[in-house]
Amino acid sequence: MKYYLFITTLLTAIFFTNSFAQVEKLKFSGNLYSEQRIRSSDNNPWSWNENRLDLSLQKKSEDKFNFYTNVWMRNITYPDYSTINHLYSKDALYPYNLQLREAYIEIYGFVFKNLDIKIGKQRIAWGKADKLNPTDNVNPYDLEDIWDFGRHNGSEAIRATYYTSHFSIEGVFLPYFKPANLPLGDWASSLGTEFTLEQGLELNNIYTTINQPSLDLKESSQAGLKLNCLISGFDLSLSYLYSRDGLGLPTASTILPVDTQFVNSIPLAINVDINAELSFPRYHIFGFDFAGSAGPFGIWGEMAVFQPVEEGVLSIDLSYLYPQSPVSVMVDSIVLKKESFVKFVLGADYRFGNGYYFNIQYLHGFIHERGKDALNDYFMGQFEKTLYNEKLKLAPLSGGYIVSNWDDTGNNFALIYAPEISYRPNDNAEISISYRMLEGKGKNTFATIKNKDELIFKVRFHF
Repeated sequence: MKYYLFITTLLTAIFFTNSFAQVEKLKFSGNLYSEQRIRSSDNNPWSWNENRLDLSLQKKSEDKFNFYTNVWMRNITYPDYSTINHLYSKDALYPYNLQLREAYIEIYGFVFKNLDIKIGKQRIAWGKADKLNPTDNVNPYDLEDIWDFGRHNGSEAIRATYYTSHFSIEGVFLPYFKPANLPLGDWASSLGTEFTLEQGLELNNIYTTINQPSLDLKESSQAGLKLNCLISGFDLSLSYLYSRDGLGLPTASTILPVDTQFVNSIPLAINVDINAELSFPRYHIFGFDFAGSAGPFGIWGEMAVFQPVEEGVLSIDLSYLYPQSPVSVMVDSIVLKKESFVKFVLGADYRFGNGYYFNIQYLHGFIHERGKDALNDYFMGQFEKTLYNEKLKLAPLSGGYIVSNWDDTGNNFALIYAPEISYRPNDNAEISISYRMLEGKGKNTFATIKNKDELIFKVRFHF
């Protein structure tokens, strides 16, 4: 199937090359990217291995059309050879994947002179902040690498944009829903839902099923509008999106006893499995963003108001713990109130003389946080210096500070410190080395993954 996808992409590109050769030649570009990470403790295990060939094909006419496709060919993760049969399998020894990230055709002046339409798999980026974008909810998040903030998967969509001399109106329609893909490796459970058990119950395993929305326009489609304008040098936009939560919300669980722990013949605890069900709630999302400059500073901000369509209720079935009960034992708890909550980000940057640059952002509410009482505060920033005609870049101050409870910050915080040095031997290549240190306390996502400090090595070549 992977080979068919790649061949289809190439044949499509060749068709457009032959059909529109008189307009413009096919543009071929891409980059080769490698990232390796190793833990700084526990015998220095390898924690990440990715080697990516990123290829783009584009054929464009300034006043007629734009054809674009992007494909990733990758070797990612590590070989799995636990049995002799794996030694006969190249897929096990040399794992790889092929992914069509985007493939669309954009037609300029569609029906009306000022109307452009884009059809196909595409990345529709909303918001103006630096990678942390509360209003960027059209495409599902690509959370494969939890540290690649702002990465999304492309979606099959229709996007229409009407331009005037003062503003533009953008409409998007996605015929069916796709959820976010979750992190790989050590981070697999970092964005998961925490289940709290009563005293005397010990968790054995969690098994999760997905309540997939029906594949029809009513249940699966998503749509939105966005108004863009330029006022006094500031780029402003208002947006509305009718969408689903791509990370899922627990809406049902069944507690199943497995066995009982005994101490001196006295039952101490019951080991249980949890059969959980995830659903994807609907939201009305209203957004506002801006970007511009105030004197020498670049400034930006975004705000997204999330209005759940329905209340999220988690129904817990305890019947198997009380088999003698004449009635079903069910406990309901609210996991998402039907009330609005607001996520926002504010940021600024400043470029000093002599190659100094500073960037800072404040974010209220990370991508997986829901409800006004569950939104944490994130302070992210970087200070860097370039040398030798920008060939060498030093970032001695880079990272973030997260607070999950301002009444007790000493026990509810996370600290990320990630200094980096990079070198560009020429305009096409870059090599970098960085170190990421994690520390924290409490239940914040980044506090729960502490003690996983990493040394990171990256190589990128553009062509």
